[in-house]
Amino acid sequence: MGAANTWDAMDLAAQVPQDHGSQILSSSLTIDPSLSPPEMNPRIIELCKDMFKQWSNLDDSRFDIETVSGGITNLLLKVTVKEENGHDVSITIRLYGPYTEYIINRERELQATKYISAAGFGAKWLGIFGNGMVQSFINAHTLSPSEMREPKLVAKIAKQVKRFHQLEVPGSKEPQLWNDIFKFFNQASALEFDDAEKHRTYKTISFQELHSAILELKGLTDRLTSPVVFAHNDLLSGNIMINEEEDKLYIIDYEYASYNFRGFDIGNHFAEYAGYDCDYNLYPDKDEQYHFFRHYLQPDRPHEVTEEDLYSLYVEANTYSLVSHVFWALWGLIQARMSPIDFDYLGYFFLRYNEYKRQKDKNFSLAESYLSRSMGT
Repeated sequence: MGAANTWDAMDLAAQVPQDHGSQILSSSLTIDPSLSPPEMNPRIIELCKDMFKQWSNLDDSRFDIETVSGGITNLLLKVTVKEENGHDVSITIRLYGPYTEYIINRERELQATKYISAAGFGAKWLGIFGNGMVQSFINAHTLSPSEMREPKLVAKIAKQVKRFHQLEVPGSKEPQLWNDIFKFFNQASALEFDDAEKHRTYKTISFQELHSAILELKGLTDRLTSPVVFAHNDLLSGNIMINEEEDKLYIIDYEYASYNFRGFDIGNHFAEYAGYDCDYNLYPDKDEQYHFFRHYLQPDRPHEVTEEDLYSLYVEANTYSLVSHVFWALWGLIQARMSPIDFDYLGYFFLRYNEYKRQKDKNFSLAESYLSRSMGT
């Protein structure tokens, strides 16, 4: 594996259109996310002073830094600054995981983030630096997988997803799903592992079988003609936050956001009911899915949604949930080779791919039966 490509924060900031007099700050500094807090904190303070000139002369003791979350691709930090006027100001710094540019199109992410933030989703985007971005701090907590399935929150999530899907983001409106999957497949099928045991496990994977599965899935989903929307593509519980006092729900983190098929975004969301332990017994049943669909299709009049529309979206979402398993299975393989994070990515590949195989016959039959009836055959 060669050295990771670097990208220039200044160049990318220049590519993002500005409006309403807003200014996206930028810095060329980079911060190693593997550093311990005592080593990292002085660099975080240096970054803050470099980006926010009003803080450049503040004493370091005025900066308080805490870890919000350490995901399997990013490190999220909260920085609270006691300003000279006595006010406390908090921001969020997100450090990208090493080598994530192999799987995440950072230019696409940054182009989209401008417009998503302007539409009132998530945090306000404040700036970018060598290997991350800075945003306003959201006073809310991240949902747990069990919270995400609570009926009251399901209704809120569905309404927000509908709003998200109505976003208009400049650029190509072509769905990116299959481009990304074939790119992932090409990368995943040409890996070499230094670890002998990992390499032996990797060699048990039939990429011919995987490629056939991808082509078969694409052929089936093409016939469903799922609407193309601006999609989040990673609607797991960790990317949904709620402020219960204000009764406000946020969708955050747009690393995979792009124009895509509606069915993939919803089917992928349902697959994430399984939580971080990938307990697919928690996948929502038909009644739970219909509750989501009603509030997605008719946010103001959920009980007026027709049975026909409910069933159509049910078929669409469950067929695309199969695509979700293959997408993230391939992602896991690439991460198993590229990521230094201590996580069993190789095991994650098998969890997702085996679940695809377990659900394939049932969901293919569902889609084929629906398509036959739709065509009057």
